[in-house]
Amino acid sequence: MSQDSVDTDSKAIEVEVDAPLGVITLAEAKRRNPLSATTMGAITSTLQRFDADPAVRVIVIRALGPAFSAGHDLTELVDRTLDDERAIFAACTEMMAAVHAVRQPVIAEVAGIAFAAGCQLVATCDLAVAGESARFSTPGVKIGLFCSTPMVALTRAIGRKRAMKMLLTGDVIDAATAADWGLVNDVVPDAELSSAVTDLATRIASSSASTLAIGKSAFYRQIDQSEPDAYAIMGETMATNAMTCDAQEGISAFLGKRQPVWTDS
Repeated sequence: MSQDSVDTDSKAIEVEVDAPLGVITLAEAKRRNPLSATTMGAITSTLQRFDADPAVRVIVIRALGPAFSAGHDLTELVDRTLDDERAIFAACTEMMAAVHAVRQPVIAEVAGIAFAAGCQLVATCDLAVAGESARFSTPGVKIGLFCSTPMVALTRAIGRKRAMKMLLTGDVIDAATAADWGLVNDVVPDAELSSAVTDLATRIASSSASTLAIGKSAFYRQIDQSEPDAYAIMGETMATNAMTCDAQEGISAFLGKRQPVWTDS
């Protein structure tokens, strides 16, 4: 596995490429991996770099230590101007948008706690796998800072009533509840978490990269549309997808009872 350097003073993340996977690791374990402005900027730029790297077909976001992420770096939110505060949350929004904008599926590998903006990042990722000891919360209400930006991703992942309860109480939910509510896809024994995520990512990466990119983009374009509008948009998407080299190859391979050879085009 090759390790790339990350241009950040804090060295808060580590970046690795082990084709076909690109891995972003939150590396401030002693501080429970806070999402500082620098960290969020580094994640955003790394996602964009992976987006342009043909060797990276799936992206994994994971963390070192007892926490996936405890959320925003609260030291950056004290005694600041309104413009300073706006800049922090703009960086957060940019990072979350980048998760959806990159062509690759992004998988959260969640060990330990994922609180506040950390929970938001899990909810934003395309897929999430949690270790059985993982815990999730949006506890901002307890410190006078309602988790309004985490609410955006959380509500879309688990629905109104469940999200509102988490947001109003700050209660912690366990991994099994997170899976039942749709915040994560799967829960596995802690010792098997890394291998389970690698297996899932590798299986996804075996498909055509161009087809995965088309599908991911299409998912987010249709999800908030009315049903008639979604069908209209997706009908055109499927028609143009069918004209791609890999769709023609995949269909021909299926009909010919052979394995497809992808060109990623």
